[in-house]
Amino acid sequence: MKITSVECYLGDFITVKVNTDEGISGFGEAGLAYGNCWEAAFGQCQDFAKLILGMDPFNTEEIWEHLHRHTFWGMGGGVVVTSAMAAIDTACWDIKGKALGLPVYKLLGGKTNDKLRAYASQLQFGWRDLIQKNDSLDLLYDPQDYYDVVKEAMGEGYDAVKIDPVFAPLEPRPFPQLMGTQGNQIRGCYREHDLKRSVERIAAAREAGGDDLDIIVEIHSLLDANTAAILGKALEPYRIMYYEEPTMPCNPSVFKHIKQRCTLPLATGERSYTRWGFRQFFEDRTLDVIQPDLCNTGGITETKKICDMAQVYDVGVQIHVCGGPIATAAALQVETVIPNFVIHEEHNANLTSKFRKAGKYFYEPKDGFYTVPELPGIGQEMSEEAMAAARKVVIQ
Repeated sequence: MKITSVECYLGDFITVKVNTDEGISGFGEAGLAYGNCWEAAFGQCQDFAKLILGMDPFNTEEIWEHLHRHTFWGMGGGVVVTSAMAAIDTACWDIKGKALGLPVYKLLGGKTNDKLRAYASQLQFGWRDLIQKNDSLDLLYDPQDYYDVVKEAMGEGYDAVKIDPVFAPLEPRPFPQLMGTQGNQIRGCYREHDLKRSVERIAAAREAGGDDLDIIVEIHSLLDANTAAILGKALEPYRIMYYEEPTMPCNPSVFKHIKQRCTLPLATGERSYTRWGFRQFFEDRTLDVIQPDLCNTGGITETKKICDMAQVYDVGVQIHVCGGPIATAAALQVETVIPNFVIHEEHNANLTSKFRKAGKYFYEPKDGFYTVPELPGIGQEMSEEAMAAARKVVIQ
C-alpha cells in the first residue's frame, strides 16, 4: 500500500485526509485550530504531505521518524511541526485500522478500560443550557452561577468537572478572543479580592457537588508561579482532584516551587510536545497527571509512548481534548488501551453546532462515561458538509 495524495482542510478544524493506491483513506487532525496559529499548522500539513507521498501508511514509525529527523527543524519540535506530524500519523493509523477491519485500539494492545470516565470541562464558559442557547461559549462571573452550572452537569450524570476560577474577571467584560488577553491582566498582579473571588467560585462548586463530585481546577497558565502557589494553598480545603496548568510549562522547575508550597496534585501537558517535552516532569516527579494533546504532540504513535513513559513513574494520564470530532475519537482509542488512564476531557465546545456538524458521527458520554467506537480505524471521519465548507489543498 502506498500514499498517493493528501487532502488538507482549513475549516473550523484543521484536518487531513490521506489517500492510498488501494482506495482506503484515513483522517487526522492538527490541534492548532484555535488561537492565532491555525494557518501555520495548515501550511505545515501541506509541507509534510509532500514528504510522505509514496510511503507505506502501515509504517507509522518510519513516517514519524522521517518527519521528525529529515526536515532539519523537525528535531527541534515546536507545536506547528508536531501538530502536522500528529495529523498525518493519526490518518495513517486510521488507514491501518480500516485496512484490517479493526478499531485502532486493537492494534495498540486492546482494552484495559471498557468504560471511560469523563468530566464536564471548562464550566466557567457555561454548559449545555447556556451554550446551546447562543451556540457559543460565554463567561460566568458570580459564584452562584458556578453552583448552578455544576448542578446542571451533574444532572447529566457527570461526577467530575473542570473550572478555571480566574479566567473571568470580577466584572463582566466582552468575551476575550484570546486567553493571552486575559492573562496579561492577571500575571503578576493578582489582587486579594481576585483571589477571594476565585476561591468563592470553587467553594460554590464544592457546595453544589458535595462529596459526590471531583473538581479539577484549571488555570490556563494565567498565573505566575508565586501567585499559583498562593491560590493553590487557598484551595486546599476544597479537595481538588488536580491543579491544571497553574503556570507556564516552559520551565518545569517552577512546578517544583508550586509543589513545595501547596499540596494540590499538579497537572500539565497540553503545551508540552513529544517525549522530550515531558521528560523532566517525569524525572523530577512534579506532576501527578499528564495531559498530552494527541493532535499537538505528535499523534497516536507519540502519545502512546508518552503514556507508557508516565506509567514508569506512576503518573496518570488525561489526554487533552479541545479540538474536533477526529481529535476526540483518536483520544478515545488511546485511552481505552492505557492502564494509567485517569479521565477523559469532554470539552463544552463539543456542545456547539460546529463540532456536531464537523464529524460523520457524533459521540458523547452517557451518564458521564464514554465507550470507544468499534468501527474500523479511529471511528470518525470529516463530514461531507465540513469538507465542502473548508478551504482545501491537495498534495499529490
